[in-house]
Amino acid sequence: MGKKKVWFITGASKGLGLSLVHQLLNAGQYVAATSRNIRELKKAVNNDSGKFLALAVNLADEQSVEDAIRTTITKFERIDVVFNNAGYGIGGSIEELSDAETRNSFDVNVFGTLNVIRKASPYLRAQRAGHIINIASIAGIAGATGWAVYAAAKSAVIALSEVSAEDLKEFGIKVTVVAPGAFRTSFLTTDSLILAANPIAEYEEVRAIHSKYLKMDGQQIGDPEKAAAAMISLASMPNPPLHLLLGNDAFQRANNKLESLQKEFRDWKAITISTDFDKN
Repeated sequence: MGKKKVWFITGASKGLGLSLVHQLLNAGQYVAATSRNIRELKKAVNNDSGKFLALAVNLADEQSVEDAIRTTITKFERIDVVFNNAGYGIGGSIEELSDAETRNSFDVNVFGTLNVIRKASPYLRAQRAGHIINIASIAGIAGATGWAVYAAAKSAVIALSEVSAEDLKEFGIKVTVVAPGAFRTSFLTTDSLILAANPIAEYEEVRAIHSKYLKMDGQQIGDPEKAAAAMISLASMPNPPLHLLLGNDAFQRANNKLESLQKEFRDWKAITISTDFDKN
């Protein structure tokens, strides 16, 4: 694993985040981990060593995030890897999801990530080193019926990561955005997934898709322990990728989307280029 690093991990009380925390601590790394419920986090990690710091953080609150970053720096003196893992799924058509449901999703999935990057960046710039790893989703590349808001949020994480990589590279800070497929975590349970509170009966296909996804719980192809190991190896790479897919299902969906886009762009090229000024 190389030299000891300090990791700042959001959404660490379950799923990929928790697997990552356990593997890092077992390897003697330093971990600051956040959760909305610090009691749940401490119980899940069960580690009272000086290398673990549990933090109760509201990621939608800038001050809460700033306090957590500062506390981490005070205890460990630096942050080497920022791992933006916190997020949750939200299902329903745009019409079915209320403004509040939609905004709450963006607060955690997008603005929480932005807040962490904003508050960590001054320290990483001063170090002239660091690695920001943002967890998006294959849904941000190839969305599926019934998950429009979730796809939009994860697309935003991908886009902000791409440009952040350009903005931060002069300071020696690396950025990677990870798009996982389906992993065998609690993501498809009520702990991590919200469906529209007021569904509309006419959206029969959306209901059918949601039913199909919920039946996948516990049967997902992805192994979170292997994903966590992949994230640890990623942070040790001198030249990590900007984009990383996780899971064979993610690989297939992303490449199908890429092929579809290329075909559509070619098919409509005549209209596309017809809008330029005529060359004299």
